[in-house]
Amino acid sequence: MALRRRDAPVLLLGAALAGAAALLIALTWELTFFQDTWAFLMERQGSSLHDFLAPHNEHLVVFQVALEKLLINTFGMTTAHPELFVMIAMLLANGALLFAYVRRRLGDWSALMMAALLLFLGSAWQVQLWPFEIEFVAPIMTGLGVLLLLEREDRLGDAWACLLIVIGIGFGSLGLSFALAAAADVWVRRRERGLWSRLWIVVVPFVLYGLWYVGWGHEAEHHLTLHNLLRLPPYVLEGVGTALAALSGLLTLNFSGPSDPFWGRPLIIVVVALIAYVKWRRPGFAWTLWPVLVAAFSYWILAGLNYIPGREASSPRYVYASAAFVLMVSAELLRGSRLSRRGILIAGALTAVAVMPNLAQMKEGADWLKEQTVLTRADTGAIEIASRTVEPSFRLTPELAGTPSLVNVDAGDYLSAVEAHGSPAYSPVQLAATREVGRHWADVVLARALPVSLETEFGTYAHAAARSCTAIAPGSAPPAGVELAPGSTKIEVAPGPPVSFSLRRFAVAEFPVKTSGAPGESTSYIGIPHDRASQPWFLHLEAQQPVRVCR
Repeated sequence: MALRRRDAPVLLLGAALAGAAALLIALTWELTFFQDTWAFLMERQGSSLHDFLAPHNEHLVVFQVALEKLLINTFGMTTAHPELFVMIAMLLANGALLFAYVRRRLGDWSALMMAALLLFLGSAWQVQLWPFEIEFVAPIMTGLGVLLLLEREDRLGDAWACLLIVIGIGFGSLGLSFALAAAADVWVRRRERGLWSRLWIVVVPFVLYGLWYVGWGHEAEHHLTLHNLLRLPPYVLEGVGTALAALSGLLTLNFSGPSDPFWGRPLIIVVVALIAYVKWRRPGFAWTLWPVLVAAFSYWILAGLNYIPGREASSPRYVYASAAFVLMVSAELLRGSRLSRRGILIAGALTAVAVMPNLAQMKEGADWLKEQTVLTRADTGAIEIASRTVEPSFRLTPELAGTPSLVNVDAGDYLSAVEAHGSPAYSPVQLAATREVGRHWADVVLARALPVSLETEFGTYAHAAARSCTAIAPGSAPPAGVELAPGSTKIEVAPGPPVSFSLRRFAVAEFPVKTSGAPGESTSYIGIPHDRASQPWFLHLEAQQPVRVCR
């Protein structure tokens, strides 16, 4: 019976890992490539050093690019499942590593609860559900490994820690924070293990990073300003407060901007008071606190110095790392404390209460990403339908695509990638069956990609109708529209006020393609190139005078 009690936290951790894996797979199964991932797929299709080492924003992302290339070359581009599985594996690894880190400080039950809070942190839904955010998840994974390896206090552990620092930096700038944590470890233990004999642990990663910076990194955009420098203290406090609010389930999400960290401010006061009470009863700090503090505050400081709108400390993509650091720092500050049986029950109940709103937030995030997936697959499907005539430079700008997440996609690079690796887009049949929002924007993209043209001649209305013309009396246009065939269609407008034209193809509930229309007593020609779909276009007319549509 005692053995089972000792094993219970580990068994429950296994259940939490399995539950998190099942949840993440269920929430991400319908998703496809999103936002910055397209920058890798479109702009780094070659195999030159520049493709691997060019900075993304200000980050070195060599391992993320290499991983994306490996997955695409192995599994193709028809599905995003491989990168999703890799991301989920890393998230689970972080939960397990955090458990290992905390259990050495607070015991198994506290470690289980902290790991559960990180595994089900729905407030950080962007990181949990979007594989591109491996740039945050991988450095946390390697960083936890670094801290655990340095605790071995042997040269083998130091060597592996050095390697993990290099890998973490190669996934994103967050890895630099753990390089600084290792430097703090070398410094605080210089009397026990020596300084110069261990300095290589951090010198090697920083030299490699410096070489990259001289070659490629200096070309990256940086946002260091006096304003950002002066705003560092509130930025750091916002990062801590947001993490506390997220971990407690009190963070209010905002899908159009940063989250609201209102509850984080009083929670900082509560946590500081709790830690002060614990330290009053158990004075002193372990040396292992300082590397973690260096890692955490260097992360918030570097993020604050590079702040631009969209990089608020309360943004969902920054919550994950902040929460991980808060948990790690808390474990160090409370080191040696153990929960009583009653404390375990109370803390377990509070953990469950905190996890529930996080699960709801993760579901909301997944629903938002699913809509983005519909738009992505519909818009790229439209490019493929128009592949015979679309200009290679045609780009899916927000006003055309209905989303800003496809700004890195242009027709030339996209069709080249599809030819090499397969298509993630809807087929015409799938496009006709998807949600209306996808069909709407596919029509908008198609009209510009083909492109559909409209030319008007003034004062050319012929009073005698040709045999191929269909006369439409005022107010009698079919609600579903007049079917148009590929090629040129002539629209003859009788004298009177201006007439409006709009088009649809895959859309059903509306005519999303607006045109300039035509004045009274005119003849217009709508040109529709042949493409790869059989669905016809439909023309909607609003006229107060007779109109003839001539095929």
